Amino acid sequence: MKNNCKFLFIIAVLFTFTMEVSKAQGQTNPNEAFKTTWKGFERINFKFEGREAHLTRPEKPLPGNPWLWRARFPDYHAEIDSVLLGKGFHIAYINTNNQFGSPKAVEVWNKFYRHLITTYHLQTKVALHSHSRGGLFAYNWAKQNPEKVACIYADAIVCDFKSWPAGFGTSEGSKKDWELLKKEYGFETDEQAKAYSDNPIDNLDKLAKAGVPILHTVSLNDHVVPPEENSLVLINNYIRLGGTATVSPCGSVVQKSNGHHYEIDNPEMVVDFIISHSTKNRPLNSSTYHQIRSGLQNSQIQFIQNKKGRVAFLGGSITHNGGWRDSITNYLENKFPETEFEFIAAGIPSMGTTPGAFRLVRDVLSKGKIDLLFEEAAVNDGSNKRTSTEQIRGMEGIVRHMRKFNPSVDIVMMHFVDPGKIETYRSGKIPEVIKNHNQVAEHYAIPTINLAKEVTERIDHGEFTWKDDFKNLHPSPFGQGVYAHSMIQFLDNAYAAHIENDGKITAHALPNPIDAFNYENGVLMDITTIKLRKGWEIDPAWNPNDGKKFRPNYVDVPMLISNVPGSRLKVTFEGNAVGIAVAAGQDAGIIEYRIDKGEWQKLNLFTKWSTSFHLPWYYTLASGLVNEKHRLELKIAHEKDEQSNGHACRIRYVYLNK
Repeated sequence: MKNNCKFLFIIAVLFTFTMEVSKAQGQTNPNEAFKTTWKGFERINFKFEGREAHLTRPEKPLPGNPWLWRARFPDYHAEIDSVLLGKGFHIAYINTNNQFGSPKAVEVWNKFYRHLITTYHLQTKVALHSHSRGGLFAYNWAKQNPEKVACIYADAIVCDFKSWPAGFGTSEGSKKDWELLKKEYGFETDEQAKAYSDNPIDNLDKLAKAGVPILHTVSLNDHVVPPEENSLVLINNYIRLGGTATVSPCGSVVQKSNGHHYEIDNPEMVVDFIISHSTKNRPLNSSTYHQIRSGLQNSQIQFIQNKKGRVAFLGGSITHNGGWRDSITNYLENKFPETEFEFIAAGIPSMGTTPGAFRLVRDVLSKGKIDLLFEEAAVNDGSNKRTSTEQIRGMEGIVRHMRKFNPSVDIVMMHFVDPGKIETYRSGKIPEVIKNHNQVAEHYAIPTINLAKEVTERIDHGEFTWKDDFKNLHPSPFGQGVYAHSMIQFLDNAYAAHIENDGKITAHALPNPIDAFNYENGVLMDITTIKLRKGWEIDPAWNPNDGKKFRPNYVDVPMLISNVPGSRLKVTFEGNAVGIAVAAGQDAGIIEYRIDKGEWQKLNLFTKWSTSFHLPWYYTLASGLVNEKHRLELKIAHEKDEQSNGHACRIRYVYLNK
């Protein structure tokens, strides 16, 4: 894909998602924001990072909420703003006066950008408009954030502070502003300032590579900011790098301030430039990857009418880690401001649907009636090599158990992305684990969000890259933002319906199961109830104390342990499935087991992660049994994995499907 056609889709970190007046860091109390009108349009005025800021809103926003960001002198050539507002653009401004586009000013701009696109849902690519010294702000920010820039329009801008305010060229400069600039940048001498090599005219390669188009208007009679030392230098440098650049000399006879202020000959050209580059090649619509099915009406009624909500997040490390989950909790709190929420974070790294089905009671249902569940397992079910049968039994078990406990619970199923899924989609196929989970979702009319397909197609659409932006199946902050953006759009659509005052919460249908042996009655057995035999013991607060990593709930807890080859254990249970949840570290051994005096089978507990991790792992030893009493026999084998330094078997739980 050609660089100048590449459309990068950047979602800033959405971890602090709020509604119109945010609690974001640096902003004052929401009550201090106030609205005014500007040329007939609504303007929201507020403080951000202690600075005056405002956002002017169109009467009818264009799809995607494109916007223009004014850099310094926000009322100069304001006719462009008013035309754009009438055509559906938002106009934003923050006062960073006397900072001359310094690194500190750019950091404020970074925060302001994040605030605007999360709070007001503005398009992730912004058009920049700068005048005079505003060029220092616009270009210094754009060079750091090329993927966030739709286009740059500039008139009579400073592109090199050695020209103005320093006055080292033909410009008289400004001694007062020069001293302020040196102090802001931390220059102690003029020589240090002259050596600085990151003015707007410098380091434009990333901006050019991103294909950001630029348009400058200049006055050839400008003696304050001479174009020969500023715009014309920048334009030529940009073109040499392959960038798309246009410069339009002003022919107007109306020129003031030594040629620095002038009327634009053709403001319509500027407006068309901004609109064209802000509205083409829009990012793909996340709704394409959503299936709302039976929707979320029950939780919507619960949150609005009963003003209480219990929301659970069940999954693996992508759910355990901070990121999209924080954005969703903030979204719900702001969407339903009168609702008292309880959020249950039940994500545990390495866990898929099989562990989820058996730990569901302990980690979720024990908290009380759940109104809304977010469930993800596509990454771990695939990477942990669970069979299709296990994937369906696990996911269906979670759904059925949830709805037997609370028939009205709303469930959202997410399919997260990893490199394997990307390659499968690119080959024209659907990843097996997603097909299996979707089979359950369709059978029970559960909404799904297919982020694996969405991320794949956004990458192929040229909006971002896996290597530089998403980075890992544990998403970067950017990737977490992609997830949150899609989920919030899903929730916006799912909660868009009007709820009548007498709306009733209704039970979801519970059809016959897809697999009669699904894990809908999964429980964890208390290991302290197991009768110990020689060679086995219970450590009431096991801790490896070897410097290796471990997971929550797998350290300083009771653990049933043996590392003696030949030692046996017998467990009597009732149900149609049985397994063990173990901590498999560097000394993990091999076990042999059988059910009801059947054939002995071997199981190597040592995993590819065991050398550095006491990995929690769920091993299903038998399923599809007749639902009656059974006996599990287990013994420590004399042989061991060649990489292991022991024979240990550490059992955190025996799990059963009763």
